Amino acid sequence: MPASRLHRVAVLVLEGAKPLDVGIPAQVFTTRASMPYEVRVCGAAPGLVTGGDGLSYSVAHGLEALLWADIVFVPGYRFPDRDDPPPAVVDALIAAHARGARLAAISTGAFALAATGLLDGRRATTHWHYTRALAARHPLVWVDENVLFVDEGSVLTSAGAASGIDLCLHILRGDLGVAASNHAARRLVAAPYRSGGQAQYVPRSVPEPRGERFGATREWALHRLGEPLTLDLLARQAGVAARTFSRRFVEETGYTPMQWVMRARIDLARELLERSERSVEQIAADVGLGTGANLRLHFQRILGTTPSEYRRTFTRGE
Repeated sequence: MPASRLHRVAVLVLEGAKPLDVGIPAQVFTTRASMPYEVRVCGAAPGLVTGGDGLSYSVAHGLEALLWADIVFVPGYRFPDRDDPPPAVVDALIAAHARGARLAAISTGAFALAATGLLDGRRATTHWHYTRALAARHPLVWVDENVLFVDEGSVLTSAGAASGIDLCLHILRGDLGVAASNHAARRLVAAPYRSGGQAQYVPRSVPEPRGERFGATREWALHRLGEPLTLDLLARQAGVAARTFSRRFVEETGYTPMQWVMRARIDLARELLERSERSVEQIAADVGLGTGANLRLHFQRILGTTPSEYRRTFTRGE
């Protein structure tokens, strides 16, 4: 684990805020011994904020919380395509970003970030129902409607409420490591690994039940990452032809089956590097990559660093 400095999180509640979107970052980053975060819920001003879906919020803090925070979450809100947030809110978001805070939008909160101009020329997403509206209202934003979340470094966006959990776990993984992220996912009874590239939904000419058709196959594979896994083996486990499995897997996850397996293996390697003293060669065998050289190659390609440097990052300060 890296040195556990306190991370300060502000959740900015706008008029019409959606209850799930507000609750997700507040709960994921809730202050506890294992979580070095402090959360403050704020609004344009302290007091009562009228939310969406029949709920209102009593917030203790105003926009000064954005100057305090390291991470600012903007939950989704109703009718985001009608009006921009108040100028004071937009200015406070810009000032927080200029000071070095990360800005993260859940669902239609992306409209508030787009109003700052900070998404211009960047890739972003929002709830699939509003992707066209976001692109029309902010044509300089590259809107990707087929992903769960987008990490552009200092500005992050996510799709609907459930993908807000994925975004929060992604941030937590970057801050504290895979083990902490997986622990939080278990506490939330949420999927520990859904990549940002996974599709929000799949438009089909013939309607089919929505959901994770190959979720059981992916779960099966996650328990066998140290074993040989081939496209044909995965397709047999799913009970479909290999070509059909490959095509539909891409539609469902945004990755080919073997790309997904590789990323899952690298994710497991990250956790073993954080939590064990096993050598790189041993870990490579554990996760199904055979040799340390092979692990280093794919680790560098996917994460832009080496296993040894990654391990040093998570042992400094201990």
